[in-house]
Amino acid sequence: MHRSRVRTVIATGAAAGALLLASLGAAPPPTPTTTSSPTRSPTPAPTTPAPNGDDDPLARFHTQRVPWGECPDKPVPAEMRCAVVEVPLDYAAPGKGTVEVALGRIPATDPDRRIGSLLINFGGPGASGMAGLAADPKSFADLGERYDLIGFDPRGVGHSDPVSCAGSREPEIDPNADTAAVLAAMRDAVDRCRRASGPVLAHIGTVDVARDMDVIRRVLGDEKLNYLGFSYGSRLGAVYAAQFPRTTGRMVLDGIDTLTEPMTEQALVSARAQQRALDNFLTWCAHQTDCVYGTNTRTAKEKVAALVERLDQEPLVGRDGTNLTGFAASLAIGQALYSPSAWPLLAKSLALAETKKDPAGLLALLGLGESPDPTNPTEPTDPPDPTEPATPTDPPASPDAARGDGFGPVPADNGAAALAAVSCADDPDRSIDKATPAALEKEFSELGDEFLKVSKVFGPRQLVTVLACYGWPAGTDFIRKIDHPGAPPMLLVGTRGDPATPYEWTEETAERLGSAVIVDHKGDGHTGFAGSRCVREYINEFLLYGRLPSGTRSCPAGE
Repeated sequence: MHRSRVRTVIATGAAAGALLLASLGAAPPPTPTTTSSPTRSPTPAPTTPAPNGDDDPLARFHTQRVPWGECPDKPVPAEMRCAVVEVPLDYAAPGKGTVEVALGRIPATDPDRRIGSLLINFGGPGASGMAGLAADPKSFADLGERYDLIGFDPRGVGHSDPVSCAGSREPEIDPNADTAAVLAAMRDAVDRCRRASGPVLAHIGTVDVARDMDVIRRVLGDEKLNYLGFSYGSRLGAVYAAQFPRTTGRMVLDGIDTLTEPMTEQALVSARAQQRALDNFLTWCAHQTDCVYGTNTRTAKEKVAALVERLDQEPLVGRDGTNLTGFAASLAIGQALYSPSAWPLLAKSLALAETKKDPAGLLALLGLGESPDPTNPTEPTDPPDPTEPATPTDPPASPDAARGDGFGPVPADNGAAALAAVSCADDPDRSIDKATPAALEKEFSELGDEFLKVSKVFGPRQLVTVLACYGWPAGTDFIRKIDHPGAPPMLLVGTRGDPATPYEWTEETAERLGSAVIVDHKGDGHTGFAGSRCVREYINEFLLYGRLPSGTRSCPAGE
């Protein structure tokens, strides 16, 4: 890759801000690890003994009452109630301060057969669990008969002491700046996040959130944690099981995140998965009567890549003046690949861009403007299906929504700020701010051709994720070291056509956990619960009745 192109990619990646991490789907990329064999799962970080000699240094957190009341955002289901519980800011020093974690609960509809609580994480990091639960509890109606459904905003997210970057974590980049100036701007942007967020920013990673989940378990009165985690929520569940194997109950992880894969390899696997999902879409499109790319899937791949490259050179301009660049177009395409239900809209959006030079459809996929209906470009589409588990690009609840007692406003940039902060806290080598500009340029140059071979559409965009955590402090090595923690058997769901969490990661994580049964979903889209009756049946059978099949099971596509 030519040096000037390298600098352009670095500047583009830096200016993309939060979209860098979102472009990987649910799973942020760790940096390369050493080649030594992973160690056994470490024990949780030690806590300081309580001053009064109590054997439980967290006793005051474990014994607090949950003050259920009105929820902060509207609308919510009539039966849903919300509350705030306190957890330690720093588990190594429980007296150092507290974080308020916001919960939402929908009580079991068949209380005589109630099992306990089911914590649900809808993805992210940076997505509100309360908003996810409120969006459409009917999707979990079977589980909700016997479980109290619990959605929570992880620390730093939504109503749980939300972090912020004072409006945006995107650095201010001079288009003519050299690489050193770009990197300096990125460090300044991280400093802005630190100043705007306060002390919670240093304690926002998944390891701390998993410990918060155990406090939630205790205050809800559950002997063990029953849990359903989508996408990033699979990482959160795995970390909980590694820290608290003896109190892990029935656990289901759907859309499996990687735990230990090196950053470069993860980015390549992600680009490969996105390209595979795009190929599946183009095969579907070729069987439609009005596909703009015709019936030849090989040439269709080339035409999509040519569109993205062309937009990098000459962006299309929307009706409101918004530019659609190649970078933005690749993100829009990737977003639509999350669910086959969005494929008709993607087909229409690509047709508009190709034949009418109109970026409206692709911009709408990024949440910028109204979506053209697949059958009538002058009409907006129906709203997104609320049964879809939340993804990293889902927006946080509106800061202008009505508030309940005890809840504060949510900064508009909270979702993006939390996505970056949690992702960068979860691996010790994610921060590369010691790398020199020349070293980064050399690394980009060496990797450029390899990423292009994997995908001309997604490869270059995945390459810039090497900068996603530039300027952030190094994170924990706990997640990297998870290996056979001794938790009870759990259920893992992997979808073959998943653009965000490739099926390969399901197998890798199952091996790491050492006590998992895989459901191999042969379909497309991100996660399997929302789109597959077969997957839902396996999940419900396990969570409701403890019935876990032996060995890998398969669910067909196209249900």
